[in-house]
Amino acid sequence: MTTGSPEVVVTGMGVVSPAGCELAEFWPVLLAGQSLAAPVTGFDTTRHKARIGCPVAGFDQNRHLGAKQARRMDPFARYALAAALSAYADAGAPEVDGARTAVVVGNAVGGRTVSDQESRNFTEHGPSRVNPLMPLMTMPNAAAALIAMRLGWRGPATTIATTCASGADAIGHATLLLRTGQADVVLAGGAEATLTPVTLAAFGNLGAVSARNDDPAAAARPFDVDRDGFVMGEGAAFVVLERLADARARGAVRHAVVSGYASGSDAYHLSMPRADGAGAATVMAAAIAAAGLRPDDIGHVNAHGTSTPHNDRAEARALHTVFGATPPPVTSLKGTIGHLIGAAGAIEFVATVLALRHGLVPPTANHQKTEPGMDLDVVAAEARAVPPGPALSNSFGFGGHNAALVVSPA
Repeated sequence: MTTGSPEVVVTGMGVVSPAGCELAEFWPVLLAGQSLAAPVTGFDTTRHKARIGCPVAGFDQNRHLGAKQARRMDPFARYALAAALSAYADAGAPEVDGARTAVVVGNAVGGRTVSDQESRNFTEHGPSRVNPLMPLMTMPNAAAALIAMRLGWRGPATTIATTCASGADAIGHATLLLRTGQADVVLAGGAEATLTPVTLAAFGNLGAVSARNDDPAAAARPFDVDRDGFVMGEGAAFVVLERLADARARGAVRHAVVSGYASGSDAYHLSMPRADGAGAATVMAAAIAAAGLRPDDIGHVNAHGTSTPHNDRAEARALHTVFGATPPPVTSLKGTIGHLIGAAGAIEFVATVLALRHGLVPPTANHQKTEPGMDLDVVAAEARAVPPGPALSNSFGFGGHNAALVVSPA
């Protein structure tokens, strides 16, 4: 945050996740540090290389959607709308001029469920059976449009697609809208629903996801010497962001402060991070500097930590570049809830806020032995108490997209 710019605070949060769809149930599951991965049951995976995933648990679409509306939405948009409305309610449903609002959604692939279904319809029944609403249901900006329509918010409704950094970039972009006076209240987050036949097959063939089909609970192992890929997750997470003065004026609860944000690109490879982690290190250092802090001020890191060999190794090197020989404690949620792709950065941001509120860092599920040479203090086995202070949340994506957010206690 540059000198003189308004402070931006989190006043509402909402999640739809493999760990539940309420903050009150989401947080204890994270603290337990147990993997939620299981065999995929929504479709036949017999011929898939990877047959496991972390689906959303306990989602009640009737709470926010009518049956007709739900039929006209891909699951990723349903998850987004539900999480956004939960965050809006958690913020006390702030009353605001609809022209002074914004919605920013991170999404990587759009409506994959409907896309797969309609491709099958075309193949099996011909062109006349393809749903004419398919373009509207699968477009990545559907979630942002639906949230704005539901609330009557007429300001910018933007979709950011930086793959696995999308959710973090959405929150970062939202802070810029507030600091530059383009909006007074912003709903920002990410949504994804990629547990579909074609998408799971593609990631399996790419070799990015774990092939531990016989032991799904042990599959995702961030920073562990025996990791072999991530487990696909799905869901959504949103936050309500406001300037501190506005939040104070209406007596809103402030969960945390978005102190710093930075985004950048490796400009290196479509699927591989730079081995030295230089691009990631640059945005981490820039986010810390934007917050007016030094690396020594960061109390813990919510890492991207995908459980893929190259990504974890590159992130470890980046952490050493920024923090030196002894980086702060590191955790990764992907061992518990899987990798939510475009929603990952948003749900991990929410978890970082909760960690600051409760003074506890959730453990990294399945982490048993750090790969030699990484030299990281990975929080594992049980949650760890940490003193009050800022934390760093990292998100890195295919294409070399890097984003980092600094979160401080309210």
